[in-house]
Amino acid sequence: MDKLNVLVCDDDTAIVDALEIYLKQEDYGVVKAYTGRQALKALSEQKIHLVLLDIMMPELDGLLTTIKIREELNVPIIILSAKSEDTDKITGLNFGADDYVTKPFNPLELMARVRSQMRRYTALGSMAANNSILRTGGLELDPEAKELRVDGEAIKLTATEYGIMLFLMKNMGHVFSTEQIYEQVWNEPSYSAENTVPVHIRRIREKIEINPREPKYLKVVWGIGYKIEKY
Repeated sequence: MDKLNVLVCDDDTAIVDALEIYLKQEDYGVVKAYTGRQALKALSEQKIHLVLLDIMMPELDGLLTTIKIREELNVPIIILSAKSEDTDKITGLNFGADDYVTKPFNPLELMARVRSQMRRYTALGSMAANNSILRTGGLELDPEAKELRVDGEAIKLTATEYGIMLFLMKNMGHVFSTEQIYEQVWNEPSYSAENTVPVHIRRIREKIEINPREPKYLKVVWGIGYKIEKY
């Protein structure tokens, strides 16, 4: 298998160089960028499997860069930022990021998150043992094509969003807590699930529901968790 490539984008060259060392130890290819515009250029020219992206950068900040990336690609994005407040984390996730790591970060924890996102991005579709299409009402998930459709229209999902939908649709009608969803989809013990999972759920609803405030398919069971309604 060809090497998996990680794009590291941060205006702090020392951080980029340090991350390059850790990523190469994990046998990833590393592409370096120092501004949002450089990151977008690299993504247009090379095959990138994951992006590590700083928020505070010149020319184009990490949040706007994330929006630009999401217009074309579903590659996993892990935001790096010195801001630790929950609202800042949620903003990053709302803009399309898959995960969020606060500086200064533990390099071993960051590498574990990279591995988790890579597993989901490169192999999640093959987790479905049967290739039969999962259906409820007008919602269809095709594990073989790794595609979600609503009333026949393909919906563009990130790898994380696809993972959540695959898990919930394989278990239609069952209610799962945010912790259970996190552990099943992220393949690691629950970490900040109360912040991370609801943001991804909200983004999915905006894509699949006619009225996200009154969802038909992806429903919340207050105080317990989430489920895909079975029709």
